[in-house]
Amino acid sequence: MRTIFDPAEMDPGTFYPVLTASVLPRPIAWVSTLSEDGVPNLAPYSFFTVSSAEPPVVQFTSVTRKDSLRNVEATGEFVVNLASEPMVEHVNASSAPYEPGTDEFAALGIATEPSERVRPKRVADSPIAIECRLRQVIEVGNSFVVMGDVLAVAVRPEAIADDGLPNFAALAPLSRLGRDEWGTPPPVRRIPRPGPPG
Repeated sequence: MRTIFDPAEMDPGTFYPVLTASVLPRPIAWVSTLSEDGVPNLAPYSFFTVSSAEPPVVQFTSVTRKDSLRNVEATGEFVVNLASEPMVEHVNASSAPYEPGTDEFAALGIATEPSERVRPKRVADSPIAIECRLRQVIEVGNSFVVMGDVLAVAVRPEAIADDGLPNFAALAPLSRLGRDEWGTPPPVRRIPRPGPPG
């Protein structure tokens, strides 16, 4: 017999870990922003995906109103830096509840580089950075879905495969699982998409 977790019968704080241990693995948006005063901010978000292909839009969700969300609303810009396996300690450390106005790049010794289309800087060692302009913020319960129009995808040369696309093995993307668990790159299996039936 299955165990049933009913959110209507549970405290939200006890249902959240059920949800995050069930929806996995979750890719990580390591979001860099600038405050209105020009202070950099860097924080990971594991509720992250593509919203649209045409136009290209990505989204991340801020559970409660955090510095990244306030900065994006104030400036209209953000960068999603791919969280790669060698960076796991820095990614985890940047999730700490720093005081507002703290520059996590400086606090953690994370190297930056200028972005091409937006003011927030990129994580220099991140293999892919997706530069975005705010499209809209949608409030859902205690969370905020932040959608950004993709202005540029900046890929480091060593992360480009022979076909000209990003190479999964070189990206070595991290993911979040349940509890305090992190996912590392899984084995890759290639299966061609089927054609029309019949």
